[in-house]
Amino acid sequence: MLRVAFHTELDRLHEQVAELGTMVEAAIRKAVIGLKERDLKAAHQVIADDVQINSKRFKIENDILVLIATQQPLAGDLRNLAAMLEIITELERIGDYGKGISKINLMIGDQPLIKPLQDIPRMADLSLEMLRRALNAYATLDINEAQQVPTLDDQVDGLYNQVYRDLIAYIINNPTTMEQANMLMWVAHNLERAGDRAVNICERVVFVASGRMEEFDSHSADKLPAG
Repeated sequence: MLRVAFHTELDRLHEQVAELGTMVEAAIRKAVIGLKERDLKAAHQVIADDVQINSKRFKIENDILVLIATQQPLAGDLRNLAAMLEIITELERIGDYGKGISKINLMIGDQPLIKPLQDIPRMADLSLEMLRRALNAYATLDINEAQQVPTLDDQVDGLYNQVYRDLIAYIINNPTTMEQANMLMWVAHNLERAGDRAVNICERVVFVASGRMEEFDSHSADKLPAG
């Protein structure tokens, strides 16, 4: 009976992690759309909603610790719970990137963008695809899927480098664009890091499913610095 209760609670926690992932994905998407469309109201909403993301992360963390303390899980289940603690931390930090992008949106304020946003929304789409696939791999403990997700990171890195080069060119041609260009570089940096954190989640999937730690190389050799 105790093991039935344990697995019922474990299933509930998995559902909570999936819900947290959905909240984080929405934060990133709304933040980038808000930036592109100069929607300051959306930026304020993302920042306000981050409190809920943080609260949910801490509630899940507390419930995991209580479950470990009271149920003494076996090795496989303990790996799962330990990985879950890492995954919700990664998700909360991705949510922070959405908040950071929204703060940049507010800092730009009523200024028009120095260039139409094309590569940054593509970066967001790819990073969120990585996140969704990473969480799906965790839900199904699909090692093959977890190993495939990091291959998308090269595309994110390529877009990141392109954004960086384009913005440097704007600064060279018109030094008055420097302040906003630096802000947009940080937006790209946040999205690049979101992809890296999706890769970290994939590493945890392999750990849960196999018991081995496998470090994926999510950093291209030619990645440029941000800002």
